Amino acid sequence: MADRRKIVQWLALLANNANIRGFFEGRIYRGGLKSFCVPGLNCYSCPGAVASCPLGSLQAMIGSYRYRFSFYVAGLMMGFGLLFGRLVCGFLCPFGLIQELLHKVPFYKVRNTKTRFWRMAGYGKYFMLAVFVIALPMFARNWAGMGEPAFCKYICPAGTLTAGLPLIAANQPMRESIGLLFALKASIAAVVVVGCLSVFRFFCRTLCPLGAFYGFFNKIALYRLNFDEHNCVHCGSCARVCKMDVDPSRTPDSPECIRCGDCAALCPVSALSAGFIQAEAQKTARGPAR
Repeated sequence: MADRRKIVQWLALLANNANIRGFFEGRIYRGGLKSFCVPGLNCYSCPGAVASCPLGSLQAMIGSYRYRFSFYVAGLMMGFGLLFGRLVCGFLCPFGLIQELLHKVPFYKVRNTKTRFWRMAGYGKYFMLAVFVIALPMFARNWAGMGEPAFCKYICPAGTLTAGLPLIAANQPMRESIGLLFALKASIAAVVVVGCLSVFRFFCRTLCPLGAFYGFFNKIALYRLNFDEHNCVHCGSCARVCKMDVDPSRTPDSPECIRCGDCAALCPVSALSAGFIQAEAQKTARGPAR
């Protein structure tokens, strides 16, 4: 399962950033595909990006001059959530893969992330969603009546690492225009990088508003982590293997679960399985294998 997930993650990264030429030219692709949103966090301004980031699109919609509810952007995000929940985070998010690669770097690792401090830190992503993605673009408007994409502009480390730095490296005029705003974002990105070196998916746990949004759908998404209480022997293996500190035997639909499938692969009695609920329903209807 782990190898399959890694393959899907790399394919998602490459598909989201297929405009390889943009990294050498220091230019952003602005073709027709940019009208579409990808499911995961992938900055619009990344030189390789061929489609739009859902968070950036949502903020642009909220902060537009004459605010109108965009059924396309909101509906697409809700569609991804209803289908997959946080499977998007575990399989389809390019910045999720980047975080996992950073965590493989030899560095001090935080051993216990099940403390009250880390539980409280997990609420940070909901704050980012409510304040920087929704409230500020909606209410903090400039003289022209436009709201700023506050999360993208002031916070998003994915934008800094995958868009800002590559563009600056390849574009001399941009290097000459670096100011305090970039220094602020670079500082935040540095903190996130160090955090990812020490804690598995540090950004996902504490700051990612897209993960917070998809987490709301984990309980109702069509792709589920199914738990069979009758088969469970309560060995605790699933809780020990989970890098997001979820106990699948207690909360298989936890908003923190990224549906990586490690717990189901390790379960010695097959009490856990991951898949679309239609498939599970059909399996139940057919009865046990003979």
